[in-house]
Amino acid sequence: MNIVVLDGYTLNPGDLSWAAFEALGLVTVYDRTEPSLVVERAQEADVILTNKTPLNADIIASLPKLRYIGVLATGCNIIDLSSAAEHGITVTNIPDYSTMSVAQLVFAYVLEHCHHVQRHSDAVKEGQWSRSEHFMFANYPMVELAGKSIGIIGYGQIGQQVARIALALGMKVLVNSRTEKQIAGLESVTFTSLEQLLSASDYVTLHCPLTEQTQRLINNETISLMKPSAYLINTARGGHIAEEELAAALNEGRLAGAAVDVLSVEPPSVGNPLIGAKNCLITPHIGWATFEARQRLMAMAANNLAQYQAGKPINRVNG
Repeated sequence: MNIVVLDGYTLNPGDLSWAAFEALGLVTVYDRTEPSLVVERAQEADVILTNKTPLNADIIASLPKLRYIGVLATGCNIIDLSSAAEHGITVTNIPDYSTMSVAQLVFAYVLEHCHHVQRHSDAVKEGQWSRSEHFMFANYPMVELAGKSIGIIGYGQIGQQVARIALALGMKVLVNSRTEKQIAGLESVTFTSLEQLLSASDYVTLHCPLTEQTQRLINNETISLMKPSAYLINTARGGHIAEEELAAALNEGRLAGAAVDVLSVEPPSVGNPLIGAKNCLITPHIGWATFEARQRLMAMAANNLAQYQAGKPINRVNG
């Protein structure tokens, strides 16, 4: 079985091993593949593994030997699933591998907002503490989380883990979700409408899938419902935010701050309005990418393929 990895560097920049896949077939790994090179590189492939390299209907039709596509992520929007099904190709994904890591990043943002750790450290290195007349100094207001409200939009595994951490910190948890899920240990969360969540929350964090309903969910209208002191977090999909409208709200002081790990175009296009916006932290889509999460992803992806080879496919997303 010929296995071609189209963009292996993202998952494995050198600190993991492809050995689990090498036990299943002949593996060829490309760090990165431009769409124009996919057909050439995968012409003999029985299996393609891809993280973000797209496989559209034309590419799929040009790969007659292809029988399996393993998406090295949860989202499968890069694959034409209907075309894959028409050609008898199984497509699998990796659910829930990064839950802990993404939830951890959410609170890295929250705690940075509470204590401005980096800014205060920079001030110390600049000599401001040495020049202080007092045993301490603070350049930025600090916040205690206990008693504050966090609004979680989307209540899958990541949203639930965010709720657990928030409750452990003494926060009130509001949730907006398509379905109300009663989860052991999370009985104290409050399900509410989107409008009530936005108006009552000190922190709003997005964990919903990107759909027609959630495209540009954060816009002038929804921002107007939020407290001017509120803080917005997005570790889900860049398309959830009308970036130009969020940037304007931040620059005009209509929202206290934002932190995003995802943008509408990645890498960001020149002139993205959030880059340079006031009180906006941007990280380069790293929430999923801890060593432990990538190690888990690698193992799950190899198991997906092994189960397919055994005639018992799991985590299939196209039928």
